[in-house]
Amino acid sequence: MRRREFIALVGVAAAVRPLGARAQQQATPMIGFLRPTGAADAGHLVAAVRQGLRESGYPSDKVVIESRWADGRPERLPKLAAELVALQVKAIVGSVEAALALKAATTSIPIVFVTGADPVAAGLVSSISRPGGNITGVSFFDIPVTGKRLALLRELVPNAEIIAVLQDANFSQYQTVTREIEAAAGAMGQKIVTVNASRPQEIDAAFSTMVQSGAGALLVGPGPFLSSRRSQVIGLAALNAIPASYFDRGFVDAGGLISYGASQTDAYRRAGIYVARILKGEKPGDLPKPGDLPVELPTKYELVINLKTAKALGLTVPPSLVARADDVIQ
Repeated sequence: MRRREFIALVGVAAAVRPLGARAQQQATPMIGFLRPTGAADAGHLVAAVRQGLRESGYPSDKVVIESRWADGRPERLPKLAAELVALQVKAIVGSVEAALALKAATTSIPIVFVTGADPVAAGLVSSISRPGGNITGVSFFDIPVTGKRLALLRELVPNAEIIAVLQDANFSQYQTVTREIEAAAGAMGQKIVTVNASRPQEIDAAFSTMVQSGAGALLVGPGPFLSSRRSQVIGLAALNAIPASYFDRGFVDAGGLISYGASQTDAYRRAGIYVARILKGEKPGDLPKPGDLPVELPTKYELVINLKTAKALGLTVPPSLVARADDVIQ
């Protein structure tokens, strides 16, 4: 081969390799993940999405997850949503607050929400079976069982004249949750006192209020903020010897007393499966036919009891309650 031809060939090869590398990078799809909390508080939820993707044939080297966190400042969500849209990700996973910001930011990128609220009432979709537009998701439908959670707590601590309710007043479903709890408490003749906390320092003050009010038990309301402050809430409940009921078993696994609800972590895993289906060509909403990617509802609610925590609190868990539990931590 002549020297001039060799140099030309090398030049072509050098030009082709970067193009090939870029093509390979573009072949790896990028998805977005948006939460109103911080990364340290919800990393396990990203891992759950990864698990769903992996189960569907998308291990870590076959998909990139670009995360955005509002760090407890929900007013930042619209800006973060716009950032993910600008990246032209293939799909975005988000909580109810995040999904509402995403819905306002894009009508083309598929959105997969995860929420414990009624997604129709929250304004996310037009119906469960046919969500409409570019959005679908997974609901662990937590709010409708709030009254059941209060009843179980009362069964566990029957002598509690007052039950405190800890809520985040900034949670988008705050009013709905409040109505559910007040209706349930009124029906069973249970006196409650509601204390609100939307910032970490307010949680300490809330527990001081509970103690001063003479609360004998605590019902922790749902929402991403209180979920993100799991360790703080569990620690203060233990410090003040207040039996507490939670909306997610993750609290009980971490030392909380009792929980009742569908698994939030599993909901994010199922969201990962939905994203995998989208990456393979399926679409939410009306395309291409009704019911392709309807909103998934929970199929099971779990009652989980931590007997170690009960013993530390000096509580005797009724055998009938233990018998109904789906899982008991010894």
